Amino acid sequence: PSHLPAAAEIQEVAEPFVRMEIHVPNDYVGNVLKLCEDKRGIQKDLRYLTSARVIITYEMPFAEIVFDFFDQLKSMTRGFASLDYEFLGFTTSNLVKLDILINGEVVDAMSMIVHRDKAYRHGRDLALKLKNVIPRQLFEVIIQACIGNKVVARERIPPMRKNVTAKCYGGDITRKRKLLEKQKEGKRRMKKMGNIELPQEAFLAALQKDND
Repeated sequence: PSHLPAAAEIQEVAEPFVRMEIHVPNDYVGNVLKLCEDKRGIQKDLRYLTSARVIITYEMPFAEIVFDFFDQLKSMTRGFASLDYEFLGFTTSNLVKLDILINGEVVDAMSMIVHRDKAYRHGRDLALKLKNVIPRQLFEVIIQACIGNKVVARERIPPMRKNVTAKCYGGDITRKRKLLEKQKEGKRRMKKMGNIELPQEAFLAALQKDND
């Protein structure tokens, strides 16, 4: 995704589609249909093998099933569903690149290509996840999710506070103020120069998709 050209240079973007057959007990058909619709699926057929067993056919973007579709399917059908799929070809889709910036720097490993309709939600969810897993620093950390130059989500991790005036006994206000200003300037310098070491959980958060 990091090598995708700027949107102004792209005429169209295509993604792989698959034809998928899902064998499912009749009791779970409604849940499976909703899952497939949420995953941008296009229903092609629904037929009954028996009064209790159904085959549902969908065409769906491969990107929507590659992560956790099967896990969700198994969970909602208590393990009684199965699926087969075959590659159909590439179809033009309204896809955009979603970038994650940490203090203004793009984290290439977290860039992803998503459908525009889901980009804002993915951006909000990922920014919030990162806020919860990135350790606090001595300086402020700003997390942004962007589509091109447009910020679609923003989270802030406040800096750790250190009481630099603890050893200032008495009422020397001037000295305390100087120490606080020195601390503020130091944090500003650290934010400008410092590198943030992202924990493994941050990259796992980027890979993990919320249920749609």
